[in-house]
Amino acid sequence: MFATYVHDLDPVLLKITDTIQLRWYGLAYMMGFIAGFYLLRNLARRKLWVLAPEKTGDFIAAAALFGVFLGGRLGYILFYQIPKHGIGSVISDPLIIFRVWEGGMASHGGILGLVVFTWFYARKHKVTWTGLGDGLCVVAPLGLFFGRMANFINGELYGRVATGVPWAMKFPQSLELEPKDVQVAAWDACIAKAPELASATNLQQLVDMSRDQSGVLNTLAGYLQPRHPSQLYEGALEGLALFGILWFVRTKWKNAPDGLLTGLFFLFYALFRIFAEQFREPDAALVGALTKGQFLSLFMILFAFGFLAHAWRGWKRREVG
Repeated sequence: MFATYVHDLDPVLLKITDTIQLRWYGLAYMMGFIAGFYLLRNLARRKLWVLAPEKTGDFIAAAALFGVFLGGRLGYILFYQIPKHGIGSVISDPLIIFRVWEGGMASHGGILGLVVFTWFYARKHKVTWTGLGDGLCVVAPLGLFFGRMANFINGELYGRVATGVPWAMKFPQSLELEPKDVQVAAWDACIAKAPELASATNLQQLVDMSRDQSGVLNTLAGYLQPRHPSQLYEGALEGLALFGILWFVRTKWKNAPDGLLTGLFFLFYALFRIFAEQFREPDAALVGALTKGQFLSLFMILFAFGFLAHAWRGWKRREVG
């Protein structure tokens, strides 16, 4: 049943004008920050975080701007945009760095941005860096979950071709991966079905204009291959499963040593990401036999061991003391 489903979800939740729109992508980030605020404040009130409850709002706002957005966007530009389109694509249009509403945020970049931000914040406010990061790492997976759901609604970061998978789906944007003759044939067939589509100048416009026309989508489906909905896999693993693990540890082990939760976050995120990348269509050049996401995750495992070693030393000192 699902293998015949052609992705037709509209990334625009509310269109006010052609230039002013409320997108699911932006709403997903907002929901992540709101959830993070309430959960961190809850931890602070229970003395399970190093900041006072009244400082939670300012911290989340600053982390969103300087950690998530700045780190995530720069990470996307460095890890994906430049390798795929060349540095000229940024030099000729530098404002692309700020157009986050068009998509293009790297989770690895956002995580690295938060690492740097929390280090400066901890020094300024005289709290432990690892203690500050532990709380953030507990709630961050929910933001990752909402982000992956937005990726799914946008029809981006889709999975690899799936044969014999009942829940596989067809993503119109994946037409760009098909041979040129298939793309041309699909384009001509869609225009024959709906002549007004001839005004489309690129694939994304064609998809946007045909989203509400089931006949066109059914025509397009004949040129598409069923794929894994890998965004949902990643949302379940990097988001919900990781959040469940860290929340359980944080609330059940109330005197957990600083750095433990950060180490567990890096470790499980990397392992989940490496596993899920098997089903995701690579969106950047491979590094040997690894996707870019898998390659970057290897460094996260090294970070994880460092934080876990720090937590172990802290635990042993506490026992001795």
